[in-house]
This record gives sequence, C-alpha cells and structure tokens, in this order.
Amino acid sequence: MRIVGLTGGIASGKSTVSNLFKSHDVPVVDADIVAREVLRKGSGGWKKVVAAFGDEILLENGEVNRPSLGQIVFSDPDKRQFLNRLLAPYISRGIFWEILKLWMKGYKVIVLDVPLLFEAKMDRFTKPVIVVWVDPETQIQRLLARDKSGEEDARNRINAQMSLDVKRGKANIVIDNTGSLDDLNQQFLKVLVEVTWPLTWTEFSCSRQGVFTILASVASGLVLFVKAFNNHSRTS
Repeated sequence: MRIVGLTGGIASGKSTVSNLFKSHDVPVVDADIVAREVLRKGSGGWKKVVAAFGDEILLENGEVNRPSLGQIVFSDPDKRQFLNRLLAPYISRGIFWEILKLWMKGYKVIVLDVPLLFEAKMDRFTKPVIVVWVDPETQIQRLLARDKSGEEDARNRINAQMSLDVKRGKANIVIDNTGSLDDLNQQFLKVLVEVTWPLTWTEFSCSRQGVFTILASVASGLVLFVKAFNNHSRTS
C-alpha cells in the first residue's frame, strides 16, 4: 500500500489538490475531518478541550466553536502546542482507523492530507510527500480574500505554521500553486501519474492483496511440503 503525504499551508490550495485526488477516485484521509470528529460533542477530545479551555469556547448547542478556539491558539504558541498535545492521540487513532478501513477495502494508493504532516512527524509513514506551495505574499492575499479577516490575524495564523519554504525543502514533490487553476490542474495530472505508478514489491506486500498473496504462497508451500514428506514416509 502506498500512502502519499499531502500538506501545505493555510490558503496554499492544499484542499483543492485534495479534492482533485478525490475526483480521480484516489481515496483521501483528511486529518481536518478526523479532527472535527475528535472534537464532536461528548467525545474524549471534546472533554479534554473543554476542561482545558472552559465553556466559553462552546456554541449554544454544546459543540466547540472552532473559529473562537482558533483565535485563542493561533495568537499564543504555548496554548497552540498544548492543544496539539491534547488532541494528537485522538487524531492519530482516528487516522489509523481510516487508513485501516481503506486497506481492508483493497485500495493500493491513498492520500493522507495533513496540514501538520511534518510537525507531527507523520511524514515518516508517507512516501512520496507532496507540498502545495505558494509565495508568502500570495498566501496572505488569498487568506485575506477568503476569510475576510484582519491582516494581523491572518499573519498570526500563517506564522503559527511551519513556513511553506521549509516544507518545500522537505518535499518529494512540489506543486507550485501561484498560478491559475488551469496551471494547477496541469501540474496535478503529472503528479497523479507519478503517485499511481505500479507499486514497488515492498508497497505491494503491505497491501491487502499482497498480504493475501504471501499467505496463499506460504500455505501452498506448506501443502507441498506435507505431501512430499508423506510420500517420502511411504517409500521409506
């Protein structure tokens, strides 16, 4: 099984690339969706966060007010790291189960979409790693246009993440999203060919089909060995 890492920065266009993979029938495990489930009212993650940050981060229906929580942690690195430590075990467990479900369905290539792929050291489990990159000025302008937030808040959110230039240096594949949507689509199609290339033997052996093939080969070998042993015993 090939687990492709996909990351980027806020307003870099990572979600657009993630949706392109989905539209080409490549399954995506989205860490943001897992994180939303982790914070669902009554869950273990929800209880931890409410105990740490208080009821003021809750909406009237008891769900976490994610924008409100985001404003708190993006402006305070200590609180952001504390929140990450609180939720990391729950998010990691959720991602594992999503990958396992896709493995059981027999998918050979999946995409792991994680904004904090490098920060959480999850890049160790993915190859290749794709980074969706834009230059800093494009990033800030797109974020301001998208969220209609103030520039100070936008810069705080960008600075709270590892810089895209650093991420680009750690990537196996870089998608430059400073151009048009057509430019992005053309780059994506080339990347799609690269990541869906036939699996290596190591990757195949970790897929469901590979495991079953290995087990079948071992079982066949045992049957042949038993038959040969019995035939030898009869002739002795």
